[in-house]
Amino acid sequence: MAGWVRYISIAPPNLQNNTADADRLIGELKTQLNTDAIDIDLYLLKRLPDLLRRCKYNVNCILFKDRERWLVTGVAHPQDINPIYGLAVDLGTTRIVLRLIDLSTGRITAETSSDNPQIPVGPDILARIHFADQDGGLNRLNRMIIDGLNQMIIRLCDSCKAEPYNIYSLSVAGNTAMTHFFMSLNPRWMIREPYIPVINRPGLIKAEELGIRVNPAARVLIFPSVGSYFGGDLIAGILFSGLNKAEDTAILVDVGTNAEVVIGNRDWLVACAGAAGPALECGATKIGMMAGPGVIDQVVIDHDTYNIRWHTIDNMPPKGICGSGLIDLASHLFLCGMIDIKGKLVPSVCGSRLNEKDGIRHLVGVPAEDSATGSALTISQADIDSLIRSKAAMYAILETITSSVGISFKDLSTFYVAGTFGSFINPRSAISIGMLPDLPIDRYKSLGNSSIGGTTMALTSSKCLDEIDGIRGRVTYLELNVNQEFMNRFSAAMFLPHTDPLLFRSVKVRTSRNPQ
Repeated sequence: MAGWVRYISIAPPNLQNNTADADRLIGELKTQLNTDAIDIDLYLLKRLPDLLRRCKYNVNCILFKDRERWLVTGVAHPQDINPIYGLAVDLGTTRIVLRLIDLSTGRITAETSSDNPQIPVGPDILARIHFADQDGGLNRLNRMIIDGLNQMIIRLCDSCKAEPYNIYSLSVAGNTAMTHFFMSLNPRWMIREPYIPVINRPGLIKAEELGIRVNPAARVLIFPSVGSYFGGDLIAGILFSGLNKAEDTAILVDVGTNAEVVIGNRDWLVACAGAAGPALECGATKIGMMAGPGVIDQVVIDHDTYNIRWHTIDNMPPKGICGSGLIDLASHLFLCGMIDIKGKLVPSVCGSRLNEKDGIRHLVGVPAEDSATGSALTISQADIDSLIRSKAAMYAILETITSSVGISFKDLSTFYVAGTFGSFINPRSAISIGMLPDLPIDRYKSLGNSSIGGTTMALTSSKCLDEIDGIRGRVTYLELNVNQEFMNRFSAAMFLPHTDPLLFRSVKVRTSRNPQ
């Protein structure tokens, strides 16, 4: 048994066996868990005598573990109709995901997501850290996230007729800055050399102390970080992927505000992070948006007619484009000759689809009559340039981390791609523009939201807590800010697909240039 709910049956007290109620319960748990370290909250101790007698000394104990010590966070009747819940939380910079889990069965009961309520303060982490330096700024950021979580918890519970009171355990993963905002810790020194966070291993904290309105004895497991640029969301992703237990060497990439990369196997793990995500996020491209209804997620260009076809999420009229759609578009523009190896729009091929505004070329992707906005959706030369910088950084990061451990891309057994980026991206398109290495497509594996996957695992198996600590202890972080090889590789990758075409043998570019 590796779950967090354990059935305990103890002999009722009598004159010959008058051990205290808590000692009697702890003694049985010590035997079952093979440990000498078990604590019970004062809140629960006050209720324990009535609970034990009402249950006739046969109870379900809800447990959590803080490194070496086990904690009893609840006691329930084995036949109680109210399920015992845990809550997994992905504390994303732009999106927060909550998942309600039945701790007795490990099954997912309900899930919800919402935009991060801190976005109005700043769309990116850096803006929020600077805001935290203002008077009352940190407290406001903290209240935004805690109040937002409490509202989401109520909505989630209402959706499945559950009660927040029946949530006894939470596991939370986010980047290091989001973890600081969540705990109301000042992240000021994270962005100043030598880049020091307040804490890397928060451990278990009472939900009540954080202001989260669930069971008063509930504990929150906050996933540890490795440093300022490698947070608990990546630790959760490694746990979910199984990379840390694999015999063969694999790589995990999660692209959001930054690109975070981990390479390794069961014996070693090396990680790094860099700014390769911004061009794929809303705001960097004028028509860029997060994935959602009406957002273009796939693009195809007919290489004979140059007609642009798009697909939107939920098949609604297009109103913008997300990262996967942007990568598709750039790939097809390049493969059919509408942009050259420098990413510059080619007027003779783009023809009437090309117009100029304020001295900047724009390509019409969606005509005004087909757009949900009533205006044409266009991609500018500046947008394409931004994407090329992003893809160059991504490839340079991947080259740098693989070379640092003495292996080549072909040595990788699996290439895991996580997050929204991984859920929607077409690897073939990313290869065509030189963003991902030219590997067989079957080596690419989408993980979806690996952060929520890892936090879910922590609530379904007590063995995961030791595994989480083991992952963190084995990660070696590679700093790219002072890495000259990274800068050299970045410059070489600023062409499509690369200055060295032999690195992308599968990419076949149309050579004819027929005016339109």
